[in-house]
Amino acid sequence: MMKRLFHISPFAFRFLLFALGFVLSLSLFGQDFARRTNLPHVFINTFGNVGIWSKTDYVYATMNYVDEEDNVLQFDSLQIRGRGNSTWNMAKKPYRIKFHEKEKFLGKGYAKARNWTLLANAGDKTMIRNAITNEMGQWLGLKFNPAHKFVDLTLNGSYQGTYQISDHLDVRPHRVDIIEQDYPLTSTSDITGGYLLEVDGFHDTPYFSTNQKVYIRIHYPDEDEMDSSQKNYIRNYVNEFESVLFSEQFTDPKQGYRAYVDSVSLINWFLATEISGNIDGYYSTYFYKNQQDSLLYFGPLWDYDIAYGNDKRLGDTSRMLMTDNGYGDTKIWMNRMWLDPWFCTKVNNRYKEVVDGGLEDFLMQKIDSLVDLLQESIVINYRKWGISTRMYNERVLYSTYDEYVSDLKDYITIHMDYLRHAFASKKVFDPAELFATQTHYFHILNSSTQNALDIYNASREAYNDENLPAEGSLICSWTEDETHLSQDWKITPVGDYYFIENRLNNLALSDPTTGTSTATTNVGTQLQVAKANQNDDRQLWRITPQGTSGRFNIINKYTSHAINLNGGSRSDGTSILSYTSDVRNATSTNRQWFVSESAEIPGANGIRTVSNLDYALAYDPATQTLHFGAENLSELQFTARVHALNGLLLVSFPASEECSLSHLPPGTYIVSWTEGGRTRSIKFLKK
Repeated sequence: MMKRLFHISPFAFRFLLFALGFVLSLSLFGQDFARRTNLPHVFINTFGNVGIWSKTDYVYATMNYVDEEDNVLQFDSLQIRGRGNSTWNMAKKPYRIKFHEKEKFLGKGYAKARNWTLLANAGDKTMIRNAITNEMGQWLGLKFNPAHKFVDLTLNGSYQGTYQISDHLDVRPHRVDIIEQDYPLTSTSDITGGYLLEVDGFHDTPYFSTNQKVYIRIHYPDEDEMDSSQKNYIRNYVNEFESVLFSEQFTDPKQGYRAYVDSVSLINWFLATEISGNIDGYYSTYFYKNQQDSLLYFGPLWDYDIAYGNDKRLGDTSRMLMTDNGYGDTKIWMNRMWLDPWFCTKVNNRYKEVVDGGLEDFLMQKIDSLVDLLQESIVINYRKWGISTRMYNERVLYSTYDEYVSDLKDYITIHMDYLRHAFASKKVFDPAELFATQTHYFHILNSSTQNALDIYNASREAYNDENLPAEGSLICSWTEDETHLSQDWKITPVGDYYFIENRLNNLALSDPTTGTSTATTNVGTQLQVAKANQNDDRQLWRITPQGTSGRFNIINKYTSHAINLNGGSRSDGTSILSYTSDVRNATSTNRQWFVSESAEIPGANGIRTVSNLDYALAYDPATQTLHFGAENLSELQFTARVHALNGLLLVSFPASEECSLSHLPPGTYIVSWTEGGRTRSIKFLKK
């Protein structure tokens, strides 16, 4: 058993700190604590004027902070060490400082904490890239954006240049404000949160690797305060999110990755990373999870000094997407999300909001404001460090500060214009958009053979209005032929699924597989047509896009099986099977399909002619009423239903009566009804 060899009381410890501060103050006798520019000035003196050579070992120091009003604030018992990865190797070095007690260092509205950072911004000749990114994060609505307070720094009597006081990334109010975990843990401790995490290209400890070899560093809880149960919990949770992201159901809003991420922070963080053109944005990505919250939140934005075209390794990035060209493992996740139509639509729509909302003008104004603030300080900063001296990987070197600022502004203008087209080009085929309006039938064609989904006829003659397929007829592929009316399919959204009806006899595509099956159970049952019933899960299909080419998988809701062309044969009459649904969906052309528009659905633009009835559906925005029109309304003996886009039934009404929609908010809705044995639907916009 080890014995305690030395003990010091809290009183004695405080006395030693006081004595140390007194000794340090003697060494500072006669030092002039006065500002050299309009910025506040920070004077730090280490004990014995020792140098700061380590990123891990602190040295004791005192600080004198001279604010904008020339008030001098004194802090003794300060500790200081180096910080950063690549930035620590630069001549102008960044530092981390630790106060003896928690300090409201930057005043009201900022954190009260012991740990703060002094960013050198040495590789950024404008020195404002981190600051404007933090401003952009706040404009976009991200919850935490690190502080930026510019100061002049003198260390041990030697002027060091223009620095930025910023937050240290930790969990506390005004920083990453999530619930702090118990320490030590008890039997009742809740370990579901909070966690501050980083996709870390440097693989700093403590970290774990996901199934996709994405390295995750745990910033909070601290390594020396973290129990193995906490590490196991968050590792399993991130792996669960990642597994769902790479599953066949990844686009499903409830079973896919969206159930694990906060979509608002995801989209806003993603846009900030791409707008800034940060080549390391996916190399170092912060995200967090709160207690009793099932979602992962993206942010904060951190280390953007090489963003906005300020790194020569990739050349001019003003016309590049970082998901295509940047560094880092987070790209593995983001490029998977690009295959989700929801993600593509969200990015495009939010970016349009951002552009229309004036983000570019906002950034330009912030740049001008910061440049004006730094005018005096940059003069003496570059007397010491040189305006045209390469510190890191600067893409361009100029002889004046204004040229660097102009380069930054030009990058933002060019890059933001480029992103509008780049995001649009990434847009995945979106079935919800294609099948939203019921105006035409579609041919459903195999990706490899270009043969069409058809109904098998033993006589090998085409079906027509006089020769109709019976319920239970089998599905096959056939050479595309406009005379085969049985190749015409009406595709109707039903919530997150699609109902696929044949033009003849209103029979619906169905998977008749019996018994219990899973996505990977290979049954091989031949598909058939059945009496239309939108409440039958065997007749509901998920359409999963594969890339931007318009190819997709068709997966049954009941069986989770994919539609498959048997053996990939080009022969007419080849059976269409209920088949395994797995990772090969992305590569097997037997399981991939696309559509071509066929005949117009009679009366699809308003007038419906069914069972010799002529009628129309109309919406009156003035009265906010929906109603049918006909020569004799009493002949309309059916009920209409109004659905939200997710399939939720909102209201139903007799076709012979009006329906008020004044209680519904503006948006897009679907009206459906069944008349004359056929189900009809139409989409409309309520303004």
